Amino acid sequence: MDHIPAQHGRIAVVTGANSGLGLVTATELARRGARVVLAVRNTAAGTEAARRIPGDVEVRELDLADLASVRAFAAKLAADHPAIDLLVNNAGVVLLGPRRTTADGFELQFGTNLLGHFALTGLLLGTLAAAPGARVVNLSSITHKGAHLDFDDLMSERDYRAAPAYGRSKLATTVFGVELDRRLRAAGSPILSVLAHPGLTRTNLTPRAWEHRGRLGRMISAVGLLATQSVEQGAQPQLRAATAPGVRGGQFFGPARLWETRGPVTEARISREAVDPAVGERLWAVAEDLTGVSYL
Repeated sequence: MDHIPAQHGRIAVVTGANSGLGLVTATELARRGARVVLAVRNTAAGTEAARRIPGDVEVRELDLADLASVRAFAAKLAADHPAIDLLVNNAGVVLLGPRRTTADGFELQFGTNLLGHFALTGLLLGTLAAAPGARVVNLSSITHKGAHLDFDDLMSERDYRAAPAYGRSKLATTVFGVELDRRLRAAGSPILSVLAHPGLTRTNLTPRAWEHRGRLGRMISAVGLLATQSVEQGAQPQLRAATAPGVRGGQFFGPARLWETRGPVTEARISREAVDPAVGERLWAVAEDLTGVSYL
């Protein structure tokens, strides 16, 4: 990770920063001089993570599955930090069990992975605009390529299957990142919207998702560990998106090898649906309506 440039003077916000990809991202940013805000649902876990990070960090509570929490977090953060240089929308939920909902009644994966981050980004847009060269990084997944957005059933109420619902949530996140770039450009904003995905990476999300499946779930989780790359390697695409000089809005980074599942960072392929302007415009309108957050 020696390629990451100095981050002195920058303020970075990383959601889900107490473990996995978020922890690696926050650690590397702090190590290179950024002041990093660990935006976490569990502040005790965030405090424990902060003890292991060499650098300037602060822990703040953020539950992306609760829009009231998102609003409170954004208001307090903007009051304390009028200019923010980097927002890494890293946090994510993976479920392989029964359908669950957020505090606002949204399907949990869609509500957390897309709507929580959509609201957060919109509420922090003014603080991002106040920092020269600010960036927003949205974390996608290779699962977005096999997904499709059914606008008649975005909350998977008629047909809920956990894995496809996760893929749809990540497709929606990808559409959001692309549409955000499109709107920032149209508005003449200097903020960059960039995307990344980690390939197949050993994080704690998938093992937790399989816990309820008993012995079979533990076996599948163990096999999965053999097919994945380290979390340090998996964090490289989002660190590239967040820090590399010369990055352009709308770029999408991921692993280069084995169908983008692992390896060094390269520009990744994005699905046709994710870059469709009509899909982006429609999803944006839905997200504004559901979250009550309007911008651009």
